[in-house]
Amino acid sequence: MPTVSVIMPAYNARHYLHGAVESVLRQTFRDLELLVIDDGSSDETVTIAEDFAGRDPRVRVLRQENAGPGPARNTGFRHARGHYFAFLDSDDEWDDTFLAEQVAVLELRPDVDVVIGNARHRGGKRDGLPCRPIRGEGLPITLAEILADETCLFIMAVFRREVVDTVGGFDRDLLTNEEYEMWIRAALAGFTFTRHTTPLGWYASRADSLSSSDARMLTGILRVFVKTQPLLPAGSPERVIVDRQIARFEAEIARMERRQRFLMRAPVIGPALLRLRRRLRRSVLEPRVLDI
Repeated sequence: MPTVSVIMPAYNARHYLHGAVESVLRQTFRDLELLVIDDGSSDETVTIAEDFAGRDPRVRVLRQENAGPGPARNTGFRHARGHYFAFLDSDDEWDDTFLAEQVAVLELRPDVDVVIGNARHRGGKRDGLPCRPIRGEGLPITLAEILADETCLFIMAVFRREVVDTVGGFDRDLLTNEEYEMWIRAALAGFTFTRHTTPLGWYASRADSLSSSDARMLTGILRVFVKTQPLLPAGSPERVIVDRQIARFEAEIARMERRQRFLMRAPVIGPALLRLRRRLRRSVLEPRVLDI
């Protein structure tokens, strides 16, 4: 059995799947399997994935009707054979030592269940910059921090399969923020998190990705907090944080709706109004960490 199962959902990924798969097969840590889960693609995604599978027995291709990345990852979980699981999206890439360094943390730290990695942005205004701050190396990431700062985690994570065996994978009803919600459930179940902060990959910033829709992301994260709220004891520090987050995102969604209504009523969108839209968008997206 492989030590690591890499879970890669793919939907109409023909333009970038080559790079993602090749970055896995180049890993210095060789004891792995790569599960490419085609999520009902209408392009050549399956053909490309099957070509890799024909050349490298570590690659397996799974297919399902289009259901979104969460259900696709759940399909990967059901077929995975590894002791550890790792996430890599089909438009992202790893440096050659990514897996070796994350697995080393898990092997040396039996007190850690989830290692949150880091990468560099590819594309957008932050091209080449780290996706997450380079701080907190090896320190615990508490449930309070996870709840207070929704940006403290990252999709490039490597973790023990017992996490999924216990919490049951992704909530298939969530189209966005489903990974964040699973990590909250894992933390509530007592699993432990730490960071390996060295950027060891590339994270794509594309206008057509799910995370590019401001309103969808804000609504998605609000749903996560509303779902989490009753799981926390009333009056606990974590419940106070979630209550504040719910109020925060409800207010941000209301502000966004007012701004959109204003812009739709404007008879002419000139240069000044376009600049206003950009400023409003930045203010909504700016991450804020609550005092805990």
